[in-house]
Amino acid sequence: MADNASLSRTDSTLRRTVQDHIDELPMWADGTTLPSVPMTGMQWLIWSLAAAGKFFEGYVVFMTGVALPLFSREFNIGAFEHGLIGAASLFGILVGAITLGGLSDRFGRKPMFVIEMIIFVAFLVALCFATNYIQVVFFLFAQGLALGCDYPTAHMIISENIPSSKRGKLVLGAFAFQAVGALVGTGIGFLVLSLLPELGAWRWMYASAVIPAVLVTIGRFYIVESANWLLGRGEVAKAEHEAKRLLVRKPQYPGDIKLAAAAASQSPAESGQSFAALFNSVNRRATILASVPWFLQDLGTYGIGIFTPTILAAAVGGTSDHARSIADVILQDMVAAKGAALITSLLILGILFAVLLADVVGRIRLQVFGFIGCAVGLFLASLSAYFADGEELLLIFAGFMLFNFMTNLGPNAQTYLLAGEVFPTAIRGKGAGFAAAFAKVGAVLTAFLFPVLLDSIGTQALLYGLIVTSLLGAAVTWLYRIETTGVNLETLSAKPGSLR
Repeated sequence: MADNASLSRTDSTLRRTVQDHIDELPMWADGTTLPSVPMTGMQWLIWSLAAAGKFFEGYVVFMTGVALPLFSREFNIGAFEHGLIGAASLFGILVGAITLGGLSDRFGRKPMFVIEMIIFVAFLVALCFATNYIQVVFFLFAQGLALGCDYPTAHMIISENIPSSKRGKLVLGAFAFQAVGALVGTGIGFLVLSLLPELGAWRWMYASAVIPAVLVTIGRFYIVESANWLLGRGEVAKAEHEAKRLLVRKPQYPGDIKLAAAAASQSPAESGQSFAALFNSVNRRATILASVPWFLQDLGTYGIGIFTPTILAAAVGGTSDHARSIADVILQDMVAAKGAALITSLLILGILFAVLLADVVGRIRLQVFGFIGCAVGLFLASLSAYFADGEELLLIFAGFMLFNFMTNLGPNAQTYLLAGEVFPTAIRGKGAGFAAAFAKVGAVLTAFLFPVLLDSIGTQALLYGLIVTSLLGAAVTWLYRIETTGVNLETLSAKPGSLR
């Protein structure tokens, strides 16, 4: 291993950008460089804390699918109330992304990164003590506010603090924990039902996340502020201080950090420009690409994800009414939870492939291919209406598993990645927040309407509708494509919407 004298670089007093310092390759004494940029401890801390936020989103949102039958029985609610509960977290994400997420452009990435977790923990604890379904809806909504803020903030806090060559892999690697959370959430739901087969078991399901969430909240107080954000506001000295904290390593390089003031620095007031900037001639293409495919993707991902246990329970148990015993409700819910966990596992496999391929194949190609694959999976599941004697369940499993794999390989992963890359630094929080909020309009509509439509028009018709939206998502992605693979964020910020 090289010592301090073995690692050198050109004149350390040369003033460069934040990303120049982050991307700097250490040089051996003989003039050769290392093949890649080593990550620092602070960079890994930032990444792990951001990944934890995505974990909690998958954990809470998808656990709601397991808890729904218990809510239904304990509070004696129908399809309309089911829809409210299913949509509550997603509506909160919508509001949080558009209101809180954009605040990171004005107040900083770190403050919002901390505040969102404090909100999440507070209402997670409150949910465990809810006494009626209205309280459940409100507390799930409040948790969603925090998770919505996390959509743009977590992406930016990773992408603005890591090497360009690792951006795609690490942002998607953190996003993968949404799928991990979804799988663990359904698994914990099944485990709690096994150990505590009673209607109140849902309280312990949500309580299981409290202590981990508190630890993540504490950890977020110790990260650095984005030097990129500080530099964009003209706060050069603070940006240099935070960049030095970010890049502490042994042996140390660079020896000193001198940042060049941004050519067009944003003052604190200017950095708070309105959302109208997202729709001007420079940024409109990026806004459409970041928002519309994500909206179309969320129609399927959250509808299928939340209500997979409900659909499987119907397939396993047939048509049932409210006269079932509590034991029947719990047994059927356990069977459905096991099936949902198996199907959800394909989300993890899909995101692993996305991590491996995003910087090789490219964001746009994977998103288009993934949308088409989602349509194929949904079509396969729709064929279950023409079969019986167990064959229909096999088709539902096969179709939903293919859907989950393709959505995380393509649109579910790539829309999140693109939304945090295609906007200039000064409005990156607003742009990513708007895209996430617009997407969650689709998720909320689907979550709210799914139980009603399942009762009125049936599973097959719903699946046909989602097939159409998946194909439309592929078309919009290609028409408004901006390929960001391997491109420095500062280049994207200087020429937004120009890379096709």
